[in-house]
Amino acid sequence: VVVLVALVTLAGHLLVGHGLAHAFTAAVAVLIIACPCALGLATPTAILVGTGRGAQLGLLIKGPDVLESTRQVDTVVMDKTGTITSGEMGVADVVAADGFDADEVLRLAAGVEAGSEHPIARAIVEAASDVPASENFQNEVGKGASALIDGHPVRVGRPSLPLGGLASAFEDAERAGATPVAVEVDGALSGFVAVRDTVKADSADAVAQLRELGLTPHLLTGDNAGAAEAVAAEVGIDPANVTAGVLPEDKVEVVKRLQAEGKHVAMVGDGVNDAAALAQADLGLAMGAGTDVAIEAADIALMRNSLTSAADAIRLSRKTLKTIKGNLFWAFAYNVILIPVAALGFLNPMLAGIAMAFSSVFVVSNSLRLRAFNSVSSGAGE
Repeated sequence: VVVLVALVTLAGHLLVGHGLAHAFTAAVAVLIIACPCALGLATPTAILVGTGRGAQLGLLIKGPDVLESTRQVDTVVMDKTGTITSGEMGVADVVAADGFDADEVLRLAAGVEAGSEHPIARAIVEAASDVPASENFQNEVGKGASALIDGHPVRVGRPSLPLGGLASAFEDAERAGATPVAVEVDGALSGFVAVRDTVKADSADAVAQLRELGLTPHLLTGDNAGAAEAVAAEVGIDPANVTAGVLPEDKVEVVKRLQAEGKHVAMVGDGVNDAAALAQADLGLAMGAGTDVAIEAADIALMRNSLTSAADAIRLSRKTLKTIKGNLFWAFAYNVILIPVAALGFLNPMLAGIAMAFSSVFVVSNSLRLRAFNSVSSGAGE
């Protein structure tokens, strides 16, 4: 089209009586001003700078098509363990029976659990300020562990005795999503230690950021409903958007159901159980500390292992896409405005060359603005 416009320009100036030099100058100016350098630079420079800045922030964006996906998503489905929570157990509460002290209950429990490598055992040992020596440690598979402490038999695990006055508190702990572990001394219930997975410090802020980006957060987990609802309440997810007790294949079905409802779904997960759902989602984001198969199935890897990285990745991708569109607009607008000017003979070829070069410099400079992007969680903003 540009070549045709140049030929028409040449013929037109000759027909109206302009000299050959003037007509040829106008035609050459049309060709120069329409040089597609800016159009050729518009997309790759923005992608290069955007993905490079993402890599500096620990956001590994795997391809340019991912950018379009981030623009479309309106729903984000998040796994619980290892994504919203740390994946590490912690002691939430210690409840003592009448005649016992809470610190002593935790001390005795830690003495027994020091011989175990179970995550619950490690949490109890780490929470205790004093871990006594134990003897005759025995592990009861699926039930707990027992040992002698200060000459007294102590058992820690599932209750083997009536809960009595602790029944209500025990049930409350379960409803809150914790795992209550009974502590029995000399054949009597001395209390229980409630252990639960801890929510990451920045998860609530991350959920709020995702909402600000126009995404509706959903919680999807294989854990029990009590634990899921407790975590959802802590980070600000609507209870109606919580799905608990699901198998890996069920996670895929939940994503498919949301897509069938017309939603564009982003999935955030970290484990083998999340890989299929990450692949099914319109946009998959995998925690960097997760399994290799989850990272491979995802579109974006979040190397900081923080849920705020998910919001940062979507924000950066959308900003990169916006920059690409801005580059393309100005490249096209520049041609639309200046080609007629050149065709009418009002633009010297030297000035056309300078203007063409300036358009390329503008596109590159506009793309380089992405280097200023910073994580909101760092406090720097954009």
